[in-house]
Amino acid sequence: MFEGLTDRLSGVFDRLSGRGVLSEKDVDEAMREVRVALLEADVALPVVKDFIAKARDLATGEAVIRSVRPADQVVKIVYDGLVEMLGGEEPVGLNIAINPPSVILMSGLQGSGKTTTSAKLALRLSKTERKKVLMASLDTRRPAAMEQLATLGKQIEVDTLPIVAGQSATDIAKRAMSAAKLGGYDILILDTAGRTTLDESMMNEAAEIARIASPAETLLVADSLTGQDAVRTAKAFHERLPLTGLILTRADGDGRGGAALSMRAVTGLPIKFLGAGEKVEALDVFDARRVAGRILGQGDIVSLVEKAAADFDQAKSEAMARKLAKGQFDLDMLSEQLSQMEKMGGMEGLMGMLPGVQKMKGQIAEAGLNDRMIKRQRAIISSMTKAERKKPDLLAASRKRRVAAGAGVDVAEINRLLKQHRQMADAFKMMSKGGGKGFAKMAAMLGGGGGDRMKAMGGGKLPPADPAELEKQLKGLPGLGAPGSLPNLPGLPGLGGSAFNPFKKN
Repeated sequence: MFEGLTDRLSGVFDRLSGRGVLSEKDVDEAMREVRVALLEADVALPVVKDFIAKARDLATGEAVIRSVRPADQVVKIVYDGLVEMLGGEEPVGLNIAINPPSVILMSGLQGSGKTTTSAKLALRLSKTERKKVLMASLDTRRPAAMEQLATLGKQIEVDTLPIVAGQSATDIAKRAMSAAKLGGYDILILDTAGRTTLDESMMNEAAEIARIASPAETLLVADSLTGQDAVRTAKAFHERLPLTGLILTRADGDGRGGAALSMRAVTGLPIKFLGAGEKVEALDVFDARRVAGRILGQGDIVSLVEKAAADFDQAKSEAMARKLAKGQFDLDMLSEQLSQMEKMGGMEGLMGMLPGVQKMKGQIAEAGLNDRMIKRQRAIISSMTKAERKKPDLLAASRKRRVAAGAGVDVAEINRLLKQHRQMADAFKMMSKGGGKGFAKMAAMLGGGGGDRMKAMGGGKLPPADPAELEKQLKGLPGLGAPGSLPNLPGLPGLGGSAFNPFKKN
């Protein structure tokens, strides 16, 4: 979502970094470009004016003039400004009442993704927070709205209130409250009706439901792709409803990001979650520091680790680690790695979290590094027999033609995959020598990232990414065909994440 803004800001800071001393003219020119970048990203004008005024004052102060690397200090000032604009240092969690059931009221316009977001939130609360959740649809107008929530409830294994035809939204709310109390539920999520535009009838109904349910949280679900319209919607709802927070949907889209950057400053409400995909698992806690780090091209290694940890399979990881420790790496193991990447948001999602990768978009595109490539490679491996996956040397010309026909690809793609696998297998064999010292070295290649590192440096940005080193690292990922460096993350089977030592003899 912030790709355009990231590109513009990266250009500004790259030009500054080549200068040893910054004059007031340099700072004014940089701030002018930052201002244009924010306006082009559809950030509200009052927010931009306030941001630039504060940043300019800090950037021309003594701290920058006396800094060893003044350009880095300016980056830190912009980073701090973005964090403040987005909501501060710490994420704002849900206010779950001590006495259950806590009611979460979901509001918003039709098409903003309320129903899907309700299910995403229910899944997160039941899976991560271990809460007993009940969902109820109060949307009596949109065709099949109640059935949609019921279907999603079955999918995520969360209870939904049984549908009773002909009831009004307020009657359903009362029945849901009673059912939640009698059923011993911790959380009740009420999915209210929306309209295509703001109207008095919808607002009155939502206000009456809020009066009946006394929600602990009243969340507005807003589509981030609608830009400043989302900000205006939030203001209108906040005038009539006691909103406590915002959830922005379609954060994985190609919008300009202005809604996310303006929402907090204009409404004063915290952004609590970001919906970043169609899958029911695609709901992330909104962390201003991480978002600011990604906007400035510093990646988000912390989120990458969390995504990996969410799907971490201890037994599978240890089994693969033992094989890698012996220098074994067959095609089944490669397929498992590719599957893990898909679960963690696909190749494109992972690339966006690695520091400095934004500057290598051209090389990545030329290499064909995308989610379709992962699917093709998994299809090729799936078309092989068990023996062929264990021992790729069995794949003679006739077998390759059979596999190519089964996977719907050319034989050339089979050869490319086999070459990549051979190079990776050789790399793992080398790393397994010397008690696995090579694996520790590989884990250190990407290093930490994100806002925590920037904050810890006390005023400088992350060290600039070395394109040559990044290219070398990226070539190690499946599909780029050279030995290298999958990060040592929990959830990438066999590559760490626990105290398990595959080199220790039992």
